[in-house]
Amino acid sequence: MATFNSKRLNVEKARELTRQVYRASNKPPFSRDFGLKDQIRRASVSVMSNIAEGHDRSGTGEFVQFLATAKASAAEVRCQLYVAADQGYIHEDELLQLKALAAETGKMVGGLMKYLRGSGYKGTKFKPVAQN
Repeated sequence: MATFNSKRLNVEKARELTRQVYRASNKPPFSRDFGLKDQIRRASVSVMSNIAEGHDRSGTGEFVQFLATAKASAAEVRCQLYVAADQGYIHEDELLQLKALAAETGKMVGGLMKYLRGSGYKGTKFKPVAQN
């Protein structure tokens, strides 16, 4: 699939987002807010997971659906970062850095979605069967 390199870049960006979210949420007092810590971590992992799962589907339409979920999860991370900042769990500079990383991840996923929609490629399950 022509999108493999783009998918890899998106997964690497999502992986970095997840790594940074885990790092930030490991520090007290954030680490003691089990609800928010769990939710923001699940959202960041969802970004990575949906990119990977969508890529392994046989159709481009399915891949785009999974990418839409990944993009929405990146937005969810941004929202939860504001909650963490409002509670004093992260400082302004960390909020800005993490928010930018989440936004960049979402934009990359959105770019891949746009590419796939315009590519005309439908996926491996739509390949014509060779006739004898």
